[in-house]
Amino acid sequence: MTDALIVVTTTPSRDLAERIAYLLVERRQAACVQITGPAESTYRWLDAMEIAREEWICTAKTVVARYEALEQSIREAHTYENPEIIALPIYCGSAKYLDWLRANTTEAAPTDGQAESSAANPN
Repeated sequence: MTDALIVVTTTPSRDLAERIAYLLVERRQAACVQITGPAESTYRWLDAMEIAREEWICTAKTVVARYEALEQSIREAHTYENPEIIALPIYCGSAKYLDWLRANTTEAAPTDGQAESSAANPN
């Protein structure tokens, strides 16, 4: 088991998904956030069936130590009263990728070459 997590949230617009992604990476609470969508969600809210026909899925890669700050940032930026914020453990993965993830979720900028260029996109 690693200390890495995948955190998922959904948003009602691509614009909000992009703002959340940028915020999390800028604050080094996530090393990377991928946005996919649109997706359709069917759920029950306040005892009524709901269908959200266009939601955007944010998949953030982080570490356990940064989860609480990441969750708080999502809650501050999100427009939903009760946003989906779920964390899934990363059981195992490429050692080099996990090192990159850890280096890019520390509060200080990496100094050992761990912040790779976009040409070496680890995502």
